[in-house]
Amino acid sequence: MADSSTLTLGTGRSLDLSAFDSRLAETSKEHLFLGSTAQDIEDGMPLVETRVVLVGEAGNNDQLLKALEEIKVPCIKTCNVKEFGDGENTEFETIFILTDFGCPEYGYLYKKDNRILGPPVVLHCAAKEEPLPFSSRPLYCTTMLNLVLCFTGFRKKEEVVKLVNLAHYMGGTIRRDFSSKVTHLIANSTHGEKFRVAVSMGTPILKTEWIYKAWEKRNELNFCAAAEEFRLEYKVPPFQDCVLSFLGFSDEDKASMEDMTEMQGGRYLPVGDVRCTHMVVEENTIKELPFEPSKKLYVVKQEWFWGSIQMDARAGESMYFYEKAGSPTLKKSVSLLSLNTPNSNRKRRRLQDTLAQLTRETDISPFPPHKRTSAEHSLSMGSLLDISNTPESGKATGETPRSIARPSKSSTPVPQKQSARWQVAKELYQTESNYVDILTTVLQLFKDPLEKEGQLGGPILAVEEIKTIFGSIPDIFDVHTRIKAELEELVLNWSEDKSVGDIILKYSKELVKAYPPFVNFFEMSKETIAKCEKQKPRFHAFLKINQAKPECGRQTLAELLIRPVQRLPSVALLLNDIRKHTAEDNPDKVTLEKAIESLKEVMTHINEDKRKTEGQKQIFDVVYEVDNCPANLLSSHRSLVHRVETISLGDQPCDRGENVTLFLFNDCLEIARKRHKVISTFRSPHGGTRPQASLKHITLMPLSQIRKVLDLKETEDCHNAFALVVRPPTEQDNLLFSFQLTAEDTFKEDWLRMLCRHVANTICKADAENLIQRTDPDSLQVNTKDMDSSTLSRASRAIKKTSKKVTRAFSFTKTPKRVIQRAFLANSTPDSPTSDTGNYLGGRLASTSSLARVQSPSLVSLPAMFERKYLTFSRSTTHLI
Repeated sequence: MADSSTLTLGTGRSLDLSAFDSRLAETSKEHLFLGSTAQDIEDGMPLVETRVVLVGEAGNNDQLLKALEEIKVPCIKTCNVKEFGDGENTEFETIFILTDFGCPEYGYLYKKDNRILGPPVVLHCAAKEEPLPFSSRPLYCTTMLNLVLCFTGFRKKEEVVKLVNLAHYMGGTIRRDFSSKVTHLIANSTHGEKFRVAVSMGTPILKTEWIYKAWEKRNELNFCAAAEEFRLEYKVPPFQDCVLSFLGFSDEDKASMEDMTEMQGGRYLPVGDVRCTHMVVEENTIKELPFEPSKKLYVVKQEWFWGSIQMDARAGESMYFYEKAGSPTLKKSVSLLSLNTPNSNRKRRRLQDTLAQLTRETDISPFPPHKRTSAEHSLSMGSLLDISNTPESGKATGETPRSIARPSKSSTPVPQKQSARWQVAKELYQTESNYVDILTTVLQLFKDPLEKEGQLGGPILAVEEIKTIFGSIPDIFDVHTRIKAELEELVLNWSEDKSVGDIILKYSKELVKAYPPFVNFFEMSKETIAKCEKQKPRFHAFLKINQAKPECGRQTLAELLIRPVQRLPSVALLLNDIRKHTAEDNPDKVTLEKAIESLKEVMTHINEDKRKTEGQKQIFDVVYEVDNCPANLLSSHRSLVHRVETISLGDQPCDRGENVTLFLFNDCLEIARKRHKVISTFRSPHGGTRPQASLKHITLMPLSQIRKVLDLKETEDCHNAFALVVRPPTEQDNLLFSFQLTAEDTFKEDWLRMLCRHVANTICKADAENLIQRTDPDSLQVNTKDMDSSTLSRASRAIKKTSKKVTRAFSFTKTPKRVIQRAFLANSTPDSPTSDTGNYLGGRLASTSSLARVQSPSLVSLPAMFERKYLTFSRSTTHLI
């Protein structure tokens, strides 16, 4: 019924959609503005004064009255529209402003063909400094201005009439027939020709709720119904009105596809249920259907399922019908498919025939059943991986069906018997050809479609995600395409004096430039693929479709992308084999050795660059994790050495009991405490989210400021604690930072030794051991009491913290603890290292002899000036007692 040519609009008025469509949609007179123009005067149109009548509640809107003043239009307030709405006054062009398009006044004015606007239209015109629009129908707001809507799949005429009215009220235009001018299709069903055309053209297909929700927001001036974030909430899911069943899939795949079905708006039932609309078949495992399907049941291949998710709309079933193996339809499709495969020219065929003949006639096979001796040497994980078990070894392990060679410039006949050196050179060419084919598959099957503009349903991935996944693959492909061409020329025109090493040496500098950007971020590439596949159903469907194609050899995108990581070690092994079969007097012997060394230098450079990149990435992770982290932490010469979790035991650098994280770098120490509240997350412009920083920056301290590292003895009240004697340039005295290690996997001795080694390196001293001083914690009044994570302990620390703040506010004295610590710190200098407890205690007694013969820690004599201030403060506060 959506295609009916006549709809009832308003109250008692019928409208012919065909005339309506041509009159309003084909012209630009949908919304004209009031006011005389030069063209109006030339056409002799009479000048008519415009007035606005505010009906009912509209007259009480101060914002509306102010807007009318700004656009300089006189207004009249009334509650009786009949005295103005009879349409007989020809002196004025009257515009009625109503806040409710469902009131009786609206019905009366609509029957009399009066111009009716809503308050948002007036406010919109005032904000844009435009005159009021001339609309041939009531216009409440401009939420759907310039939008062209079409409807499909509706059975009830009344529902369509209501939706059309609302769209008109919001400034939208309705089309009866679907065309390229339609901006949005309102679909109540996924069937019909309009739906199919909209899918093919990429037109947004929306639910009716989109119009209703837009009408609810009609009074929001800055709201636009076409906004993508709002529109995506009401898009028609691919499997709406579909009931799916799955045949031939593993339990894991079936469960995943069933979950995906529900996510995409559909339902699923067991195979054979009469309520099913579609049966998705795994064509590689199912040869015969278990029953004769009914005519209403679509039997489709799994590509239809994933294709629908990828394009974010239900795909047409006709392209994906399941056919039994050997059926005429299937044979026809296979023959048509073969027409699209690249054909080889005569030179290429001659090369393949020659290589095949020589493979049969020579004793040394390019693909022996056992591993080459050189291939058995393994490489560490820290370097590049071997490729002995990759598709480059031959067709049996995943060679792509693409052509393996390009046309050569010459075709000199090759002798039927060749040396072992030529055999390995031929293997190098074959693996290089396979490798280029794999890169071609990655680019043509994955990267190019993802970057293609105008994708149905919008871009599958953000631009930054595509760059992260594929990196410098195009540059690597370009270099190896040229290497392959020269190897092909060498194989076709082979002689023993031909140099293989020169080809590799020629491109060694380009390999250095092309490989590090990809290899360094390969782990990030894999993580991005896994994350996007999990979070973005369309990307998951895209991978399912393309990874099932024969070009991929049943390998995933991540498995294909590992080939560049493995390729250079494989080339080095083959060059080493060629060198072994090269005579000593052959000039290529020396060249091959240089080529092997150049490849090793390339791989060393890649590994070193990878190490630096990982170090820089660790620093960036610290910057993201620590709020207000100083920007100067980012430095090319800086690297993260270790990270430890601690609890502060003193008043500095933060309050006692705070969870503190120490980041040790090669030249500085970043100290950060745990944030008390983590509220929100950071959302990037590309759609990803980053967790809010969990730590708060305290200080970034150069290691040169650390004078001593104190290893606090284990006692009943002190466990796993250490302290740092620090002398910042802004302080006249040393400071004491004391901490307790909390991580079970961190050993205090190893941590302190590591810290002292980097401090010694920073201050250019060789005796790092002398920086450590073993100390009794009681001498510094440091303990780890109440440092557990129980609720009671946390509450106790909070009370003590509050009490300390109050005491600090009302006291002018220094605590005995701080006096003792200052006495110790004054004696702790890097020029007088002390390694044993006895020496330390002697120094402590000597340094505290000036404390006015202290009898107990609580009886410390104060200077006279502090006594006077204290007495004055006491006298001034006696009246408070």
